[in-house]
Amino acid sequence: MKIKYLLLLFTGLMIAIVINSCKKQNQVTIQTLFTGSSWQLASVLVTHYVGSTQLSTDTLNTKCNLTQLFTFNSNNTCTYTNFDCIQQSPASAQWSLSSDEVTLFADVVCKDTTAVGSSMPFANAEITNLGNYSLVLLTGDIATNYSLTAKRRIVQYGFVRVKSQ
Repeated sequence: MKIKYLLLLFTGLMIAIVINSCKKQNQVTIQTLFTGSSWQLASVLVTHYVGSTQLSTDTLNTKCNLTQLFTFNSNNTCTYTNFDCIQQSPASAQWSLSSDEVTLFADVVCKDTTAVGSSMPFANAEITNLGNYSLVLLTGDIATNYSLTAKRRIVQYGFVRVKSQ
């Protein structure tokens, strides 16, 4: 009698495991995370290296009173507003992801404070963090192979999700 109950319990447990494993999980794609709403710039860190040796880290954009927004649309267009803390109209562009979804390609041309006057800061940006509420992109000298004597400059842009209006 005891064996029958154990066998019945074991069978019920196995059925529950099979049913539970067949449930579809509500998985969110990278594209969905990007396009859910706008991303507001929260921090800009610039790190200087020689080879793999870190020389310095500078925090930029600390006294900017302008809201800088990066908005990704589901049709693979994007806009960036007030880049480099310069009041400007949203710069429109196209965006895409690498096949492994680790690199963002956005051809947005923004006015900046350099002598050239404009740049494409996110033409090749490594996605180091992406979640429902945060996005961190690395730009600059982000190649994985570099000389031990090469000077490198890596810019880290940290964004937080802005609630849609």
